Amino acid sequence: MKVAAFATVKLNSERVPYKNIQPIGGRPLCYHILNTALQVDGIDDVYIYCSDENVRQYIPSGVKFLQREKWLDGNEIRARDTYTAFLNDVQADIYIALCTTSPFTKRETLKNALDHVLSGEYDSAFSAKRIQTFAWYQGKPMNYDIENVPRTQDMDPIFVETSAFFIFSRQLWEKHGRRIGFRPFIQEVGEIESVDIDTMEDLEFAQMISGHVEYI
Repeated sequence: MKVAAFATVKLNSERVPYKNIQPIGGRPLCYHILNTALQVDGIDDVYIYCSDENVRQYIPSGVKFLQREKWLDGNEIRARDTYTAFLNDVQADIYIALCTTSPFTKRETLKNALDHVLSGEYDSAFSAKRIQTFAWYQGKPMNYDIENVPRTQDMDPIFVETSAFFIFSRQLWEKHGRRIGFRPFIQEVGEIESVDIDTMEDLEFAQMISGHVEYI
């Protein structure tokens, strides 16, 4: 069974200029999760899917550069579009869609999620952060009775996707167009691993803590 990991990137971005090459812990942002994937047993190939060949200078040795079409850099392009294009270009049984904005993802985390999918018990996996506190949605409490407020330790947790990675089969994507299937494994991650860089504030925070994260 062939497993291909890939990160779809463009060098520039709207909210954080040149986000993917901003320095985190002495390396470009896009370097980290790709380097993590290279260290995971069971992943056959790791790709960077980008229209700009200049990205080669920012990625680890061992990552394969695959040039995508320029139109996939458009601001209205969704993940679905880049996933479909990549799957058309690369044949595999299992795909791992990596997000370069999650630089603190651990090798053990990614390996554990992949192993659960390869076991056949789950049809997909994704990273998520456990939230066990009072949450509201559209002006109403989401996970507790406001008339009978529980202790936080007694509450049912909510899991929020961190988008560090999604693991799915070619079959699932071709039949249903879904990166999360019908029997997903939720790979829980902690506070540091859940850091996702989407804004300048996120970037500054990641740069601040990166010197204290020993495994990057």
